Amino acid sequence: MTTQENNLELPDITIDWDQLIDYATKIEPDKSESSIECDLNSLTVEDKPISQPWKGSGIDDIYNNHGPFEYQEYPPIVQSDSHVVLFKLPINSKMEIEPNYSLHPPNNWHVDWVKMPHSPWSMYPFEEEEKMENCYRPRWEVINEALKKKIMSSAQLEAAIFSYNSKESDQWDFRALHYFFSETMKKEETEIFFENLLPKMIQLALQLPTLITGSIPVLKQQKNTTLSMSQLQIASLLANAFFCTFPNYEIYPNINFYRLFRAFKDDKFQRSLAVSEKLRCLIHYFGKVTSVAPQGTVTFQRRYIPLDDCPEWGKMTHQLPPLHITSKGTIESNAAGLLQVDFANKKVGGGVLNWGCVQEEIRFVICPELIVTRLFTEELENTEALVVTGIEQYSNYEGYGNFFKWNGDFIDETPRDSSGRRKTSVVAMDAYRFTKKNEQYTIQKINRELNKAYVGFSSVESNQDNLPAIATGNWGCGAFRGDPKLKVLIQLMAAAVNKKSLVYFTFGDEALQDSIAEMYSHLVQQNIRIGI
Repeated sequence: MTTQENNLELPDITIDWDQLIDYATKIEPDKSESSIECDLNSLTVEDKPISQPWKGSGIDDIYNNHGPFEYQEYPPIVQSDSHVVLFKLPINSKMEIEPNYSLHPPNNWHVDWVKMPHSPWSMYPFEEEEKMENCYRPRWEVINEALKKKIMSSAQLEAAIFSYNSKESDQWDFRALHYFFSETMKKEETEIFFENLLPKMIQLALQLPTLITGSIPVLKQQKNTTLSMSQLQIASLLANAFFCTFPNYEIYPNINFYRLFRAFKDDKFQRSLAVSEKLRCLIHYFGKVTSVAPQGTVTFQRRYIPLDDCPEWGKMTHQLPPLHITSKGTIESNAAGLLQVDFANKKVGGGVLNWGCVQEEIRFVICPELIVTRLFTEELENTEALVVTGIEQYSNYEGYGNFFKWNGDFIDETPRDSSGRRKTSVVAMDAYRFTKKNEQYTIQKINRELNKAYVGFSSVESNQDNLPAIATGNWGCGAFRGDPKLKVLIQLMAAAVNKKSLVYFTFGDEALQDSIAEMYSHLVQQNIRIGI
């Protein structure tokens, strides 16, 4: 970053933005090569009373005095070589969505395609007594037989799932599932589930061959690939994930729910309770989609920009964009119409189907359509992100981590675009996990985070006017050990190059809100720009 004048009694910052970081910080530096002296606490507010729950630019300025859904729409769904659409186009005015029968049938047993449970290549071994040797039959037949039997308890459900996953039966322990139905759910709720909801979920799962008639492409590394499907198709895929019908293969995050079903330990009892609350969110989702079939669509876009095409950050001359900082609210509840950041794991979803219960995992269980990304998304590389448009929120929640709780139904009234998608876009972008805190202040790691945010904030629209702002927060902080004040600088720079404003949530941290506001005000007053 550069400045045209500098009246502060601070180190000279006219050379490059490395020295700006030094200007904003004064910790004892790591003595290792290429480290930068950084303590971003040098610009904190000195015991000033908080006069308002936000600082910086007003939210009306962020929205350019438009309504939250008046931004330029995401490009409409169009089938192409790089965009696979699993439903028939065009969608009629009644939103009657039909499967796309023109696609390749879902029998591709290849690394470029999702291995489906009903594929003719998915076979299950059994021993024929007369021949005394292993024979094979279609796994989908075994799944149908198991799930069509009467299931009235979690033990019977476990037995049904094990009947077509016999190799894993000695490794899988469904203790969390049993606890959920015996302790978390009331007796009458459990009875209603097994008598009414479970049969509907089974029916939804077994409809998969008629709902998805084409192959699902894998969103592979270093490729810009897009996939669109209907919410009903997603619901069927997730029902199959609940019943653990997908073949196991290690290259992608596993979508089968067995890890969630076993996430219970006496010595992690409080977190085990949070896992039960995640299960409640998912059961609530299935209750809603089996009562009234969802009518919309969702688009999943893997974004990849080669490293050589990322900005030369030292040569950028953009001004810092408008910044709205608030200690109140959350990204999912208070950023309608904006591009909302998922603080992602490089394996999207992180621990959503295991013990995890922080920002990404919570977003995935209140908006379960995000979970389907685990079926077809390869691990994100350094200059890649995943953008999901059209998801719906089904549950309210309260708390965080060990104290997460389902808090009732959520009715999502977000309007749809011309392609049937809710006007909600989430970008999954993974921050670097630092083993040593000072490591994040090196040029290499700062550039890595800048490029990641740049890709995540980038736009595919040919018209770059009236694009939505970014809604973000302490990306890569917490367990990943990121410094919030460094991360806000990085995200400001990435937003500036993409010509977008930034809304930053500090999640109740008023001191951080004021500290960031003070730092940002200094930079703007001194006309600091990014680059040299």
